[in-house]
Parts: sequence; structure tokens; C-alpha cells
Amino acid sequence: MSTARILQLAPIPPEVRDILGADNQLVAYAKGSDAPGFDVAVTTSMAGADAALFERLPDLKLLLCNGTGVDAIDLEAAARRGIIVRNTPDEVVSDTADFAMGLLYAVGRRIAEADRFVRAGRWGPERLPPATRVSSMTIGIVGLGKIGQTIAARASGIGMSVLYTGPREKTGVPYRFVAEVGDLAGRVDALVLSCPGGPATHHLVDSAVLERLGPDGILVNVSRGSVVNEAALIEALAAGAIKGAGLDVFAAEPGLDPRFLGLENVVLAPHYASVTAETRAAIGEALAGAARDFRAGRDVFNAAR
Repeated sequence: MSTARILQLAPIPPEVRDILGADNQLVAYAKGSDAPGFDVAVTTSMAGADAALFERLPDLKLLLCNGTGVDAIDLEAAARRGIIVRNTPDEVVSDTADFAMGLLYAVGRRIAEADRFVRAGRWGPERLPPATRVSSMTIGIVGLGKIGQTIAARASGIGMSVLYTGPREKTGVPYRFVAEVGDLAGRVDALVLSCPGGPATHHLVDSAVLERLGPDGILVNVSRGSVVNEAALIEALAAGAIKGAGLDVFAAEPGLDPRFLGLENVVLAPHYASVTAETRAAIGEALAGAARDFRAGRDVFNAAR
């Protein structure tokens, strides 16, 4: 067994663990304990790592993160302690964008609802109401980062018009910028969330935004559950104030508000957008490569910089 050790701070997917463990000994962290002697540790975007944890890991120099999001990692504390944070923002882009479009089709074309309709033996005695043509929609993307731009490319490729919002207008993109999320919601058929989580976007989509989206509008969320006020969303879905929603993330994962389960106009997924064999392999290779580069003295991408 290799003598190179990595402290495992949280459960990681088995596919990633197998790749990372091929050249390293993964040692499970005992929560609340001090763990000197580890210069490399691994966590996930959901589990994160805070300043108090860093205090318990006095020798930590590289924190590997399975996932794109770093809102649960105290980047300022990491920078103060000279800890490199290597997340995996590039590896999840394509599959997450595909899944966002899949959710949009699932809601707009009523694919998940149609499946339930057939399985329940309702085809024949009943007719499923008409769906909505996705390619004719105008899509509004909240957060035009790497994932957002890939969603935009997928959408424009099938003929959709694309608008976007974010902290600032981007140069060199062919899509129209709308400064306020409420204004964006009022101008689109589908609002797709691909922005980071954290305080700056907490409950960015509230009852006022949903009202602007309107009874023909669809919400898709592949970002973080915290971006949406779930109580307002459930109320809007139940009342038909919006047409439907496709949700891959929730406020209290892995749980979710049970009221979602009784709604026909919402498609629910278990934070699954980037879960493909290809992405898992790419994440594992990226994190293993970062550990090798770090120990060889080579530069490693640092999200805390």
C-alpha cells in the first residue's frame, strides 16, 4: 500500500474514491478530532470545510474538493493558512448543462408526467393535456459561468432565444444581458439557475420573481437549493402561478419538503446533474492528478487564490 496519505473528511463517490485510492491511502477523519500529519485532505462541495476544521488540521496544505461549489468552504481561512483548494469546476460542466436541458424538456414536454400517466393505466380512458414546444422558448440563464454558457449553447443550438443575468455583463458572449433577475423572469419562458450558492444568491428567486415568471413559465434549478425560496415555489406550483419546475437541488438535502411529492408539475432529481460515469472518472483523475502535482512541487489550480 502506498505511504502517501489523504485525509477523507466526508464520504466521496466510490468511483472517485477508487481512483484517488489507487495511489494514496485514504484515511477517514474522526469528526471533532485533531489530525496532524496530513498535508492533503479531500471533501465535497456539500460537506465543505470551515476555519474550525482547518485549526484541527495544522499540516494541511492541499484540500481536494469533489464538486464545483466552494460556498461551503471557508476560502478566506484557507488562503490565510496557505491551503490550496482544488475543486473540479471543469469536469462537471457538460453533464450538468445536459441535465438542465433534460429537466427543461421533462417539464415542458411533460415527459415525467407522461411516464406516470402510462404506468397508471390512464392512457386510453384519459388524454394527457398538450405540452409546450421547448425549441420555441426564450430561456433566461441566471449565472453565465462555464455551466451557464454551455446551457446557453445547448439552448441556442435548438433554436431557443437566450437572455442572461449575473453580477455583471460579460464581454464576448452573443446573449443579451438583463441586469435584474425579476426583469429577466418577466421576459422569458424558462428561467434556469446555474449560479453559485452562498449569501449573495440566497433566496434570489422569491415570490416576486416567480410572479414575474408567470403561469406559462418554467423554473429549472441545477445550482443550489438555497437560491430558491422553496415555500414560495411550492405555493406557486400548487396555485398554477408558474407552469412547472425541474429541480435537482433542494434546501435540505438529501431531504426535501414533502409537499413537492404531491405536485404533478414538478420534476424531482436527487442532485444528479453531474452524476455520469464519465464525469466521476474525470473528477477522480483530476483530484488524483492534483495530489501528484502538489507532492511533486508543480502548480495546482487554487480556488482560494
